[in-house]
Amino acid sequence: MIDYELYARIKNYSEQQGLKPAQIARELDLDPRTVAKWIEENHFRTRALVERPSKLDPFRNSIVSMLETHPYSVVQVLQRIRQEGFDGGYSIVKDYVRKVRPKPSAAFLKLAFAPGECAQVDWGSLGYVNVGSTLRKLGFFLMVLCYSRLMYLEFTVSQTMEHFLACHRNAFDFFGGVPLKIMVDNLKSAVLRHLIGQGPIFNRTYLDFANTYGFTIAACNIRKGNEKGRVENGVGYVKKNLLAGLDLPHFDAVNPAARIWLDQIANVRIHGETRRKPIDLFQEEKSHLLPKPPHDFDIASVTRVRASSQFRIALDSNHYSVPAQYAGARLTLKAYPDRLAIYHEGTLIARHPRSFDRHQDFEDPDHPKPLLAQRQKAREQNLYRRFLALSPKAPDYYRELDKRRMNPRHHVQKIVALSEIHGPEKVRRAIEDAFSFQAFSCEYIANLLEQRANFLNEPGALHLTRRQDLIEIDVQPPDLSVYEK
Repeated sequence: MIDYELYARIKNYSEQQGLKPAQIARELDLDPRTVAKWIEENHFRTRALVERPSKLDPFRNSIVSMLETHPYSVVQVLQRIRQEGFDGGYSIVKDYVRKVRPKPSAAFLKLAFAPGECAQVDWGSLGYVNVGSTLRKLGFFLMVLCYSRLMYLEFTVSQTMEHFLACHRNAFDFFGGVPLKIMVDNLKSAVLRHLIGQGPIFNRTYLDFANTYGFTIAACNIRKGNEKGRVENGVGYVKKNLLAGLDLPHFDAVNPAARIWLDQIANVRIHGETRRKPIDLFQEEKSHLLPKPPHDFDIASVTRVRASSQFRIALDSNHYSVPAQYAGARLTLKAYPDRLAIYHEGTLIARHPRSFDRHQDFEDPDHPKPLLAQRQKAREQNLYRRFLALSPKAPDYYRELDKRRMNPRHHVQKIVALSEIHGPEKVRRAIEDAFSFQAFSCEYIANLLEQRANFLNEPGALHLTRRQDLIEIDVQPPDLSVYEK
């Protein structure tokens, strides 16, 4: 059974380099039938392995501790663990000691590389930078071509897988090609596990990325940072020459400053070891780089998320909207360094620029529209229900409004409002009277109601009081003598 790294190499030889199964088998020392079988497989499938317990298991940590303090022989190790209760044999102890014994210190040889053979990669970090209303830890990605020492530098506020791969891709664009091999220290983005005495277990996504671009991954041995001294020296050079004393008020200013530094200082200086400018040596190296593939690798990190009742998904304390009809739905989020893409059952439903500010809310103006339309429809239905309930004649009255008026809704809304002012019964009578007169408008209904409200009742009969004190009135008789003169 092959491992995933070998599977990736088989697919690389077959798909990127066009080798036949027999050629790949000779290259990898495998059976041609095994190679042919894995070429046909679209995905790597592991066989479940059952790890057998060993008598040595309880004593492994003790053996490692012993060897780290003193270079004991196998016999000495066996004697000591027998005192702790081990009852196994010599061979099993010898095999394990051979795997975990620390290597003796040795003088380091200067590593030499052919043009285009290798690049070294590492992350660095230094301080914090303003992003929006918050501070983010400032990190930087550095790739150095081992032959020419040409550098690519990119600053980020995250070191997640999508940023790691995006920086690789940007470096390949900067160099105009891909080195045959990339050497990494045991970064989590590249190496999942690398135990003493065992080979590295690479991150599958990074292996797939390497397979697409045609390079192989080389992991430094444990505690062997000297094996990638070019990039380690480069990290120190960035900190001392570029970042020391540099005032960068905002993250947006960092990468433009880095590009100027690369073009005007880092890649045109006389290098301390080669005694030549990296940009000049790169002219000899450029033609040895692999061409970039026609199709880019999808570098997004993919996670399953659930939209909230406010039709939002959350990432890094920020919230991003999706169309309102997907509230509560299970969705797929693809996060790129600069943008987010949100899918529902394989269909793209939302896009947003990615923010590295904190506690922000981002809403696409189109996303609430279905909810607003639904609420508007409910309001319209409620309005018409209220109008139709005013009178048995209301449906017929509405049909005539619809025929004769440009905006029947306006008239319906006004008539319903009049029912709240004058009461449903008076409006009912007004609708029925207006229908009989073939007068179809809210203005006519309002006029009827106003006239009836202002109508004065006829005066009644004279009311005579029954109070006795007001009835008994003395009236003086008139003086008629004036007429006799």
